[in-house]
Amino acid sequence: MSTDVLPDRTTAGVSPRPAAPRLRGLLWLTIRQNRALLWVLAAVAVVVAADLVWIHAVCRHTVGVLRRTGCYSSETWTDTHCWNLLSPIDRPNFAYVSVLQPAVTVLPLLVGVFIGAPLLAQEYERGTIRLIRAQSVSPARWLAVRLAVPAVAVLAVSGVIAALMSWVWWTDILHGPASFDPPFQFFTYPAIGVVPVAWSLFALALGVLVGRLLRRTLPAMFATGALVAGVHGLVVWVRPYFHPIVDQVVPLGAGQPFIGQPMNAWLIERGAVLSDGSRVAEDACRSSPCDGATAVWLRYHPADHLVPIQLVETGILLTLTAVVLVVVFRRIRA
Repeated sequence: MSTDVLPDRTTAGVSPRPAAPRLRGLLWLTIRQNRALLWVLAAVAVVVAADLVWIHAVCRHTVGVLRRTGCYSSETWTDTHCWNLLSPIDRPNFAYVSVLQPAVTVLPLLVGVFIGAPLLAQEYERGTIRLIRAQSVSPARWLAVRLAVPAVAVLAVSGVIAALMSWVWWTDILHGPASFDPPFQFFTYPAIGVVPVAWSLFALALGVLVGRLLRRTLPAMFATGALVAGVHGLVVWVRPYFHPIVDQVVPLGAGQPFIGQPMNAWLIERGAVLSDGSRVAEDACRSSPCDGATAVWLRYHPADHLVPIQLVETGILLTLTAVVLVVVFRRIRA
C-alpha cells in the first residue's frame, strides 16, 4: 500500500510566506520598558508641532490680509481699521514668545531629571542591576541598548521641535509685522537652532552618570537638575567669548545722544570716548556725566554671529556628552 500523501489543493504550489521580522531580545525588552516614555515624547512632539503650525498659519493669514488692505506698513497702524486687522497676530506671538520658548528652554532640564537620572538609578535602587551579571549579554552591551532607545527618542523629538521653532521664528516672528524677538534673548537663543538638541543629549547623559553614581532615584533627579542648571549658567557666562566680539566706535555729532546696538544684536558693553581718547563705561557716565564725549564705543555680537556661536556651544556640549558617556560605560563595567 502506498504511503504517499496527496497534497492539499489549497496549498499546492504555494510557498509559505516568510514571517515578518520582529524585534527580539534586549532591544524588544528595552522598547517595552520605555513604552510610556516613548508615548509621552511623541505626544509632546505632536502638541508642540500643532501649536507651531497654528502660529504659522495665523501669522501668514494675518500678513496676507494686511498686504491686501494696504495695512502692512507700521505707519498705517494708527488707523483703527488697520489695527483691528493686525490684532489677531497677538495671540500666536504671545504663545510663541511667552509659552513655547520658555518650555523649549527648560526641555533639556526635564530630559535630564525625568529620563536620564532614573535610567540607572532605578535599576540600582530596585536591585535589578544584579541580573545583568547573570545574563549572556555584557554590561556594556546592556547599557548601550538601554541608553540607545531614550537617546534616539530624545534626539528625534528635540530635533523636530528645534527645527519647527527655528522655522517659525525666522519666517513669522523675526520677519513678522509686529514682533521683536532678537536671537540672543534669554529664552530665544536656547529655543532655536541646534542648541536645544545638544543640551537635551548632554542633560540625558549627565543624568545617567549621576544616577550611576548616587544609585537612588530622587537624589539623582535633584542633583541632575542642579548640575544641568549650573552648567547652563556657566555656559551663559562664557558664551560671549565663543566668537570674536565686534568693537566699534561711532563718532557723535553736536548734541547727539548715546546710540544703541545694531538691530537684533547682542550688546556686550557700551560707553563713551572722551576728548583725550579714554573710554568710560556707560555706568560711569551716569554718576559723572560724560559731556565731553566725542564718540560712543560698542562691543557687541551682530545677528549673523548666532550660527557660529551656536556651533561652538554645540561642539562643547557634544564633547562633554561623549566624555560623560565614556565615564558611564567605564563605571558600569566596574
